Amino acid sequence: MSRRYDSRTTIFSPEGRLYQVEYAMEAIGHAGSCVGVFSEEGVVLAAEKKVASKLLEVSSSEKMYVIDKHIICAVAGITADANILINQARLTAQKYYYAYQEPIPVEYLLQQICDTKQGYTQFGGLRPFGVSFLFAGWDRHYGFQLYQSDPSGNYGGWKATAIGANSNAAQSILKSDYKEGLVLTDALQLATKVLSKTMD
Repeated sequence: MSRRYDSRTTIFSPEGRLYQVEYAMEAIGHAGSCVGVFSEEGVVLAAEKKVASKLLEVSSSEKMYVIDKHIICAVAGITADANILINQARLTAQKYYYAYQEPIPVEYLLQQICDTKQGYTQFGGLRPFGVSFLFAGWDRHYGFQLYQSDPSGNYGGWKATAIGANSNAAQSILKSDYKEGLVLTDALQLATKVLSKTMD
């Protein structure tokens, strides 16, 4: 039944689903795991680094990116899609700084990126970005923050979350083990535990 409705991103199925967006989320489910854990002292991002070949240069990272001095992100999904959005995020952060002479608020930056992602689900001739992000940062408005975004353009703030392969198993561990008022070392231990138990 889905075959008639999955050829374009702008066509809803009778159940109200956009299959192309669901396929993008499926692609993220095959990527390496990323975990984010919020604490009062900071945010921990951890990622599984899959080495496809022993000949590959291992010093290069394709899971963690610095956006600005106060914002970093972890990526799960299609790296080429992520690179486009990472570059846009960096440019947006610098334009904001140039205009207002202060660092960009974390959520405002994420809104700009998610607006772009949502646009790619709405117009014909485009496909959704097959990438999810965990954004971690600090600003003077809300302090430390952790956000997750998905290919549909939705985003939300989290205390602890996971994206990529085995994210459901990782989420269940986080639900059971996360406690309010974690210090940074506890957050680091929790992220390490989740990755070690959910990596393939």
